[in-house]
Amino acid sequence: QVQLVESGGGLVQVGGSLRLSCAASGRSFSTYTMGWFRQAPGKEREFVAGISWNGAITSYASSVQGRFTISRVNAKNTVYLQMNSLKTEDTAVYYCAADSTRFYVARLPNEYDYWGQGTQVTVSS
Repeated sequence: QVQLVESGGGLVQVGGSLRLSCAASGRSFSTYTMGWFRQAPGKEREFVAGISWNGAITSYASSVQGRFTISRVNAKNTVYLQMNSLKTEDTAVYYCAADSTRFYVARLPNEYDYWGQGTQVTVSS
């Protein structure tokens, strides 16, 4: 069993930056593909970014490519999402997720086994 706890969300102005963190429990973190998803009110949960177990492969949604960066430190059981040049449309609850079975970066929510509770990101104009 893996527990994921996100932090770092908050209120920021357009053009600002935030860094989200996701701390994982358990000894298998370094073997999991990790992903960040987000869900805005009235919308489906969508893929934002993902990273392979060793950090060698990353994948991004086209809407955040070039603005967001996903990274991980396996020694700290932590994955990060650096968000720059934030837009109002980035406002959502952001979730961290772990995939324990695939070696590629999956982009569908149902491909992930474990989820955090989410952290709110609000971008104001």
